[in-house]
This record gives sequence, C-alpha cells and structure tokens, in this order.
Amino acid sequence: MGRKPMDHPDGVETRGNSVRVRFTWNGQRRSEPTPYQPTPKGLAAAGGLRARVKELIRLGAMTDDLYAELFPNSSYNLDRKTPTFGEFAQVWLDSRDIVEGTRDNYKSVFNRFWMPAFTAKRIDNITSSDIRRVVSSIAWESPGVRRNAMDKLSSLMGAAVTDGYNARNPCLSMPRAKLPKRPVDPFEREEAERIIADMYQHLTGPTKIYAAYFEFAFFSGMRPGEQRALKWAELDKEKRRAHVCRGIVKGKLCERIKTKSVRDVLLNDRAMNALEVARSLAVDGAEFVFAPVDGSSEFIKSDSTTKKYFMASLTRLGIRRRRQYDCRHTYATMCLMANMKVGFIANQLGHSVQMLLSTYAKWINSTSDWAELNKL
Repeated sequence: MGRKPMDHPDGVETRGNSVRVRFTWNGQRRSEPTPYQPTPKGLAAAGGLRARVKELIRLGAMTDDLYAELFPNSSYNLDRKTPTFGEFAQVWLDSRDIVEGTRDNYKSVFNRFWMPAFTAKRIDNITSSDIRRVVSSIAWESPGVRRNAMDKLSSLMGAAVTDGYNARNPCLSMPRAKLPKRPVDPFEREEAERIIADMYQHLTGPTKIYAAYFEFAFFSGMRPGEQRALKWAELDKEKRRAHVCRGIVKGKLCERIKTKSVRDVLLNDRAMNALEVARSLAVDGAEFVFAPVDGSSEFIKSDSTTKKYFMASLTRLGIRRRRQYDCRHTYATMCLMANMKVGFIANQLGHSVQMLLSTYAKWINSTSDWAELNKL
C-alpha cells in the first residue's frame, strides 16, 4: 500500500529532498529554496517562512538585503547594499597590509570558527547574542585559542562599524579573556658565557657559525627572525650599528619586522666579535650574515636549524633547558641590571617603553631594591 502524500501548505512545493516556496515580489514570480526537509515539520516551517515573506512584501518592508538573508542560496541577482559576513570578511582581509603568515592565520581562524555560523548572514544583523551562542557551542582547545579567535572577530566587526554598516561592535559587550602571561626566563650572565664558550670549544669548521650566532643573540637582543634575516650590507662596522628592517616568517623573508618600524641596533664588543667570526667563515659573495652550513639556503629558515646545537650545549653543561628566544630576554635583563636607561634598552629591542616595563618589571625593580631598602 503506497504512502499517503503529505499535505503541502499553499505556495510550498517539494523537489526531491528540498522544499521551495513560491510568491510574487516586484511583479516577478519567485521560487526559492529553503533549508527545510520534506517532512511534515519541514513543510510547516516552510509555510511559516512564506507567510512571513508575504507579510513583509505587503507592508513594503522587504529589501534586497533582507531577501538575501532569508534566502542566502537565491539564484536571483540582488542589488544589496549591506554585505554578508563572508563577503565583508574577504574584502577586509584582502585590504589589510599584513604579512602572509598573519593573513594565513586570520583565514584559518575565520574559516574554522566564524564562517560556518555567519557566512551568509548580513554583517549588520550579527548580534552579541549570536556570537555568544557560537562561542558556547565550540569546544575550545584552550583559553588562548578562544581569545585569539575573539580578538580577530572583534577587529573585523570594528571595521564594519568604521565603514558604516554596523552601529556598534557586538564583540565589545563580551569581556576579553585574561590569560596568564608566559614568564620571562632569561639565562644568568654566567650561564650565557658558559654556553658561548662551550660552543666555540665544541663546534669546529663551518659549524662554528652557530657559536657566533648565539654569541650575537646573547649580546645584540635581536629577535631570532630578525637576526637570521640580517645581511652584511646592513652592518656599519665603523659606527658599530646593525640596521634591522626585515625578518623571517615561516621560512620566508619578510621585508618588514614585527613592530613595522625599522631600527638601528648599537653593537657592543661581544656582538662585534661574533660578526668577526661570522665574516671569517663566510663564503665569497655571501649576502646573509648567518648562513646554514649545509648550503640548503642563503639564510637560516627555521630556528630548528640552530636548536640542536643550542640544546646540545645546555645538555653538556647541565644548564636547565630554555628557549632560544630567551637569549633575547637575557640581553634585556643584562642591560637592566647594568642600570642602562629604559628608553635606550627599549629602542635596542624594538619595544615600546610600556612593553619593556611590563615584560621586565622584575628586573627593573631588582636593580634598585637594596638601594631603596638602605634608605630606611
């Protein structure tokens, strides 16, 4: 015995596994797909959608923007003035002056967390409640991942406000997650000296470049990506300066640095000594100061190349393992302990004074703690 056909509300039809609604707008007969299934419940929902559409048309409240929101898969050409989230996100991201690695990070975050929920939704119709629902539905890997995703969404929604699409940024009503700051873990000056001496002792031939690399890292304070991208042409031996204007991001040269502001780093005797060693090991026509010994590239693409030499030295010396980036922190704390001016140190590191004060507050205080106590 055949199944009894389901009753269809007026203006609702099924085509295969899809449900469509029919109506007339602007003198044209329309047939639009809906997200509903051809079940009694789905057909009833489609009937309710059609009734809402007809009421909006009757009241003269239907616009192209609203039509696009109700029927995101419409095949009709619409003269929309307000973009969808997906459209705005693409244009906004394409217009940003950011490095490729940062652009890829933005794409990954949007595609993973926000596009599934908001792609077809008009940018000005996304509310704080909408965002809260999405946030609560995601099993976040960590507070840091959640905060990063929210920060990027807030930047985009802020741009929508600036462009006049939104009256306010819906992310602002959601408090920004507080994260524990990763502690700065520099080496002691004595540890740094032992590491450098150990490397010069155990690395011979072309591999001695890595001993020079870490001597320079400990006594110049450059970011690792900046140091690996440093060229001989950017060194002024007489003025003892290094012009920092590029970095390496994901193995590729980037003609800008993290803070987007180039700077000149003054070089002390130890940094100059490292450069002398590097020059003695450089091949004719070498462009970059620190080149990998295997000749795989003109510059060291990743810190994994230098990591094995660094960790091997720590193991030999019995020094607690830390990141290579802590060489930069070591330089900063040595400068602070030597009572150098905070402004000078900030310029050397490419930091703002505020960032320097917040990052290295412990060492700034320690330089004067006993002097302050002695006033008592």
